[in-house]
Amino acid sequence: MEKDKKRVAMRVHGKVQGVFFRASTQEKAQELGLSGFVQNEPDGTVYLEAEGDAEALKQLEQWAHDGPRRAKVEKVEVEEKQELQGFEKFEQRR
Repeated sequence: MEKDKKRVAMRVHGKVQGVFFRASTQEKAQELGLSGFVQNEPDGTVYLEAEGDAEALKQLEQWAHDGPRRAKVEKVEVEEKQELQGFEKFEQRR
């Protein structure tokens, strides 16, 4: 494992679909130098995995508690993953 690189999975609950949450997450993650993906889930949540600098991941998590302007985030579940996936970039998935 690369020094100080981590991977986390987050599930964001609330009014988080149809409010540009994925696009905003991608923008924020790229700004923080993170790689991974974000996608809408059938249950109405947004799921994302991100890897990179531990401090940047913490900033992304803090941002996810508010999200974009029109989002109403109720809860963010965060799980630290063991293995790095070596994502090339941060992308939106359908």
